[in-house]
Amino acid sequence: MSVAAEKAAEIAAGEAAGEAAGEVDFTHAMARVPGPVVVTTTVDESGRRWGFTASSFVSLSLDPPLVTVSLDKKASTHAAFAGAGHFMVNVLAHDQSEIARRFATSGVDRFAAGDTEPLERGLPGIPRAVVRLACRMHEVVDGGDHSMLVGRVLDCVAAHDQEALVYVDRGFVRPARG
Repeated sequence: MSVAAEKAAEIAAGEAAGEAAGEVDFTHAMARVPGPVVVTTTVDESGRRWGFTASSFVSLSLDPPLVTVSLDKKASTHAAFAGAGHFMVNVLAHDQSEIARRFATSGVDRFAAGDTEPLERGLPGIPRAVVRLACRMHEVVDGGDHSMLVGRVLDCVAAHDQEALVYVDRGFVRPARG
């Protein structure tokens, strides 16, 4: 067996042996990575509003302007978003952790508090969000136990007088200004 083949076999054996432990290590490691807190919203064909909290949100491309937000395939909102033509990403402000918690809670009316309203493109939005991105669904990409919703940004609204809410070490924090 060549040295390269031996190394490949060693790596494969290590991967197989470490998969279960690696999942725990990966989860712990990713909890250490700060991320913006977003509430993603949509409206289905019947007019029902849907929304969920995510901290897995990134810009993907400038030309065309694309963003991604990840959604657990087991989430009650998954089917509504996977079939949505449009959605809105609301990047929450540092003082909006209660909104984040509510949109992350199953079995509650996430819209009952009245802190959303129809905004850009008629999508339910959070007026005081730091950033709102109204998107047309570009693609839904398989990502293991999650789907990545790829949206083409159609409208972008940014507040300049607020700081974003950040999630790190399984808690909400306010970023420090430099």
